[in-house]
Amino acid sequence: MVESYTGKRVVILGLARQGTALARFLAEEGAQVTVSDLKGPEALKENIEALSGLEVTFVLGEHPKSLLDQTDAVALSGGVPTTLPLVREAVRRGLKVTNDSEVFLERCPAPVIGITGSAGKTTTATLVSEMCKAANFRTWLGGNIGNPLISDLRRIQPGDKVVVELSSFQLEVMTRSPQIAAVLNITPNHLDRHVSMEEYVAAKARILLYQKPEDVAVLGYDSPWARALAWEARGRVMFFSLNKEVAEGAFRRGDMLILRAEGRQRSLCRTDQVRLLGDHNLQNVLAACALASAAAVPLPAMQQVIRTFTGVEHRLELVRTYKGVRYYDDSIATAPERTVAALRSFNAPLILLAGGRDKNLPWDEMAALTRRKVRHLVVFGEAADLIVRAVRESEAKEPQAPAMLRRIHRAADLEDAVHIAARLAKPGYVVLLSPGGTSFDAFRDYAERGDKFKEYVKAL
Repeated sequence: MVESYTGKRVVILGLARQGTALARFLAEEGAQVTVSDLKGPEALKENIEALSGLEVTFVLGEHPKSLLDQTDAVALSGGVPTTLPLVREAVRRGLKVTNDSEVFLERCPAPVIGITGSAGKTTTATLVSEMCKAANFRTWLGGNIGNPLISDLRRIQPGDKVVVELSSFQLEVMTRSPQIAAVLNITPNHLDRHVSMEEYVAAKARILLYQKPEDVAVLGYDSPWARALAWEARGRVMFFSLNKEVAEGAFRRGDMLILRAEGRQRSLCRTDQVRLLGDHNLQNVLAACALASAAAVPLPAMQQVIRTFTGVEHRLELVRTYKGVRYYDDSIATAPERTVAALRSFNAPLILLAGGRDKNLPWDEMAALTRRKVRHLVVFGEAADLIVRAVRESEAKEPQAPAMLRRIHRAADLEDAVHIAARLAKPGYVVLLSPGGTSFDAFRDYAERGDKFKEYVKAL
């Protein structure tokens, strides 16, 4: 049963994109909305103006406990942690804690394809969306990918296809599941926010927790944490794998990608027909095909997208070839494991730009692979010393291991890193921005960091 917020008193914490979209939706539904943000009115001017004309109260610069007095529900924007004292107090008082994604799922008239995982969410979600469009379905793509779909809810029809990217931060408070739900992979991530790996896995698993027997779960077989969630699934389970021929789902056999679904086995394409770089992107393609199959997308539509899709911005995006050197923007790599995936995608001589802010994640695998595959490492940002230390520790552990790394260079900032790389690069080299850390030490988000990288590269 869909809960009505008409006449209800709702406190929204965080006036970012999600909080603003939810405030508008609930106010238009007749809720009494109060928005609270720790930032002041000057910093939030655009968001406040976006809600002009609506009956919304603003409490800015603080989150006083008095917000919870005579309140029916508390809704969190994506960046607001559940460990916030006000959120803990709301839970203690027994108040409903929700977010825009849950309100959307409660009301969406069309079946929803929800996608989570430690890596690959945006690429997979975009692939699925493009496959649905290629099959001539009216398609909606949003969620953590940047567009809060609550803004589009009143225009969505039952026959549409809806694809939603969901983060662990969104899932940890949700009590609704998409009809088709994917957990692509689970590896250590966001341990600066989640207190343990177990808590992080539990947050991801919630995407399956409220499914029904007629629903579908698509799981990454090659990720042990994701594969184990098959025991949690309420409905049909499909897998995708590069390494194993799964009973139902999508997999690689030699140089072919294969789909098995509902008693049929069909060839998707050859691996060399996929235009995206790296094995991790082959996994994203397999996941997208399993999801599209569960959503009744015809095979030719999947094949058309596989052969034409060249990627999402800031994800191994070729920025420019200059003086025989290729420059790639992989700013989305905000965890060391994503840098590992990027490094494995190239055989050319590499100059790696790495840094940013650490998320309390292990750097040892990235450091070891950097030694084996990277000619020059250019470090910048808060994590620079941490990365250098990880590489030196790798050298101490395996002093006899074959090493490609010639030198580590320290840059003052990202612009300086680009100029250092340009001086070092020779024709045939690849300069790769794949930081391994978040952007928050110097930029608003990974997209702004990637945009600046492209600006600096194009100015060379």
